[in-house]
Amino acid sequence: MRAYLIFVLRRFVQFLAVLFLAITAVFFITHLTPNDPVEQTLARINSGMANSPEVVAEMRRTLTELYGLQGSLWEQYVEYWQRMARGDLGPSLSAFPAPVTSLVARAAPWTAGLLVTSTVIAWTLGNLLGGLAGYYRQNRLLKAAEIAAMGLQPIPYYVLAFVLLILFGYVWPILPITGAYVMNRDLSFSLSLVLDVLRHSILPAVSLILVGIGGWFIGMRALVSNLVTEDYVLYAELGGVDRGRILRSYVMRNALMPQITGLAMNLGAIFSGTVITEEVYGYPGMGKLLVDGVNSGDYSLVLGVAVMSILGVAAAVFLVDILYPLLDPRVRLG
Repeated sequence: MRAYLIFVLRRFVQFLAVLFLAITAVFFITHLTPNDPVEQTLARINSGMANSPEVVAEMRRTLTELYGLQGSLWEQYVEYWQRMARGDLGPSLSAFPAPVTSLVARAAPWTAGLLVTSTVIAWTLGNLLGGLAGYYRQNRLLKAAEIAAMGLQPIPYYVLAFVLLILFGYVWPILPITGAYVMNRDLSFSLSLVLDVLRHSILPAVSLILVGIGGWFIGMRALVSNLVTEDYVLYAELGGVDRGRILRSYVMRNALMPQITGLAMNLGAIFSGTVITEEVYGYPGMGKLLVDGVNSGDYSLVLGVAVMSILGVAAAVFLVDILYPLLDPRVRLG
């Protein structure tokens, strides 16, 4: 037990170091971009107006102070970590004075609902079909499924999103192609709202699931194909053990460990959103929020989304690391 606690503590220190280095890198990258939110705001305010240089200079000074951009880059960096310690990601520069935390809090549930559901469905179906295809290698239906998976896996998810949008939005218009619900509807919780949200999520979810199934299928099939040649599997088959039990208990169980790691990584990365899919379907998630922040030069918002993504991935890796020794006794704690 003591060895395991030391292992967890060491992994937690690594987790904190990864967070610090990653957030630091993102901070300096976003703040060194050529986009200047103050100048962009001034351009919008002064569009079609002829203000004197003194007025423009005063507006520039005021905006710089409001946005918290006064001082050197190092001073802004120190202040950012002070705000982070209070759980404050600062104000959004494009939606000032709305705090970044509130914008992220509004977008995160939509992304989480879409990506968690589609990722889990793709992972379950892909691993199940891949395991069957790797074990029952002569089954024709599973061979057809393998061909379909290999055909879908290389397709970028956003290309499939465009194809589905054209098919079911224009050629056969039976599904909504934009937004997460009907515009201007009452958002109080009700069965009709749930059905409306589910209906709007079908196309973006299907585009993610179809591509995701291909990757999980190919990965699991490769793992199972290697395991079926192991001595303990051959011994069990020669001993007359039911093939279904061999597949469940001897093959799939051992092959799932790397797939569980991949699932944790994918779930940890959901807070970055699916940028292009959300933009294609106008889905109000983290990906669309990130695109809006980049387009408006709002690096406070971009940094907030990036921090959430970094935190999610780092936390997922940390949890997998500390759970592995409990799930697989072959993992050494040293």
